[in-house]
Amino acid sequence: MSTDIVSADGWERIDGVPRIPVGEWVDEGFDWIYDHFGDFLDRVGDAGESAVDGISGLLNGPAPLVMAAVFALLAWFARDWKLGIGTFVGMAFIISMDQWENAMATLALILLATVLALVIGIPLGVLAASWDWFSRVVRPVMDLMQTMPAFVWLVPVVTAFGLNVTAGLVATVIFALPPGVRLTELGIRQVDAEVVEAGHAFGATRGQILREVQLPLATPTVMAGINQVIMLALSMAVIAGLVGAPGLGKAVTESISRLNVGLGFEAGLSVVVLAVFLDRVTAAAGKRQPGRGRLRALIGRSTGGGRAEEGGSTTTEQETAAA
Repeated sequence: MSTDIVSADGWERIDGVPRIPVGEWVDEGFDWIYDHFGDFLDRVGDAGESAVDGISGLLNGPAPLVMAAVFALLAWFARDWKLGIGTFVGMAFIISMDQWENAMATLALILLATVLALVIGIPLGVLAASWDWFSRVVRPVMDLMQTMPAFVWLVPVVTAFGLNVTAGLVATVIFALPPGVRLTELGIRQVDAEVVEAGHAFGATRGQILREVQLPLATPTVMAGINQVIMLALSMAVIAGLVGAPGLGKAVTESISRLNVGLGFEAGLSVVVLAVFLDRVTAAAGKRQPGRGRLRALIGRSTGGGRAEEGGSTTTEQETAAA
């Protein structure tokens, strides 16, 4: 059994070990931040709330079936007609459960959190791949952000922003950011060193090699990171409902407080449909060939042009082998 003792030198000891007041330091640090940057945090909170409301209003503007058709077309372009039909059926299922408005509010939160996480995470990943010392500094920070229980992040953001959608947005960005950094760094580091050396031999600058060689070749790994960021943001968006974020997370929270099993399942199944849609679309986008002309390739694939090109390339390879 542990015992707390204050020794003669003023140090509180627990079983002979000096107590480190980490909790008090964190509280004092947040109090200092709020005392000096309270107005700035309030403006950030208002901006975040306005941004989420704006995107949510945009997604909820058209009729639900129209938006379902738009999502289905997006899935068709990204992969194939089967995913397009599956997406339309899934979205119609959400509409039938009367969870469409909540689903679009959650999607708005996910989209904004993902964009913010990638705007911060991809440059950090590029810097970590460029300098080993920066990677060594960033890595433990990413470990902290990724392994800390998700609920813990809600406490400081609620202290800073209050119970509103911005608190959920910031907590979601913190929780979803690390995969974007890690997989961007990994993708760039996996680029063949001989290809980079060839770029240097032809006189390319460091920026040209990054833009024209490393990032295009690292695109599949970076897209895998984006996929993970979206999935983590979606998982956190439900938890963010506890601090006032609108959408399916709030519906899940209400179902717990009211012991409404049906509402909880409706909101949960809607989350599953959104997760499958986002996962399949981003995974399919990550498998596209890197470089320019990606949109033209997607259109050609959806209209059958891609097959013709693949067939042409196979014929050329056969002719080459025969020669």
